[in-house]
Amino acid sequence: MPMAKGFRAAAVCAGLKKNGKKDLALIVSDTPAAAAGVFTKNRVQAAPVRLDKQRLSSGVGRAIIVNSGNANCCTGDQGMADARAMTRLAADGLKADEAHVLTASTGVIGQHLDMDKIRAAVPGLVSGLSEDGFAAAAEAIMTTDTRPKLVFEQGQMGEKTYSLAAMAKGSGMIRPDMATMLCFVCTDLEIPAADLQRALVSANEASFNRITIDGDTSTNDTVLVLANGQSGARAKTHSNFRAFSALLENVLGKLARMVVEDGEGATKCVEISVINAETREDARQMADTVANSSLVKTAFFGEDANWGRILAALGRAGVEFDPDAVDIWFDDVKMVNQGLGCGAQAEAVATAVLQKKTFVVTIDVKSGRQRASVLTCDFSVDYVKINADYRS
Repeated sequence: MPMAKGFRAAAVCAGLKKNGKKDLALIVSDTPAAAAGVFTKNRVQAAPVRLDKQRLSSGVGRAIIVNSGNANCCTGDQGMADARAMTRLAADGLKADEAHVLTASTGVIGQHLDMDKIRAAVPGLVSGLSEDGFAAAAEAIMTTDTRPKLVFEQGQMGEKTYSLAAMAKGSGMIRPDMATMLCFVCTDLEIPAADLQRALVSANEASFNRITIDGDTSTNDTVLVLANGQSGARAKTHSNFRAFSALLENVLGKLARMVVEDGEGATKCVEISVINAETREDARQMADTVANSSLVKTAFFGEDANWGRILAALGRAGVEFDPDAVDIWFDDVKMVNQGLGCGAQAEAVATAVLQKKTFVVTIDVKSGRQRASVLTCDFSVDYVKINADYRS
């Protein structure tokens, strides 16, 4: 996969995962870069999350070191010391300022990192840095993911072309409030850190904060963006900023969909779209409640056009609406008209929609003119199996 200019990456097997696969990654900008980040809002936050929040106050980043196989969460003072030690090892190998090295972890909660293994692996990680290393790094951050998630896009600022290269991991424990997942974006655009942060918050809200797999919010959610300016393109005007923000939102949106499509045991990716709500927040809350309903999600898996579960979920969303006015479609098949089912023939046609891998459920609540959508997936038997023995 192509990289943005002035960035390199690498991955190695440090032995943190039991399956012997790559589990330690490093992403590096050749020069100090503007840095931005958003993180989980869970009150239980992993050591890397707390450390990154401190370091991002400078608005400068040079590298990101990431491990999978261990979340380094609920690990006390030792966890913070280990997170700092990881960044120090990377900084020493790169001859960089440790304050400009960020870190992330993903995996099992409550276990201390094996720092001896990380210490032994970092020299090979640094020596293996390459412009071709991004795909390997994306593989190394996976946990229950079945495939790496990578996106590369380019934009134009005047006569200059700039690039965005992005990776994400996430498959279970996904109901972003922010976002269980990790995501790292490299761009060779020059943009002030404050503007980069503003663009990231907006793009994240429109992408990772619009997906759910199982209703669980992680302790380690982290999205980091580094912008090193190596392309020569500069976001100097408001229109430049808007163009970059739109491209970033597009990139994160593609990754967000990949996360849902790779949901643990998922067989379907479903968009829940609430239209004609009184406020945008009402629409979001209603879509989110339906998208997170276990009964709705199991019906999707069973390919059962059980629209009653959707109406029931709407009714507990905490939003005022008239149940007797609601219409519901599965793609272009109308299932509910003014709160009443459209009959067996409609259900038979809707069943064919449910057999597709992707479809849209549209819910018209007829309260106003606002809308919102959330991406979700079905709940399968495999989801239970994967999470029943995750630690073993």
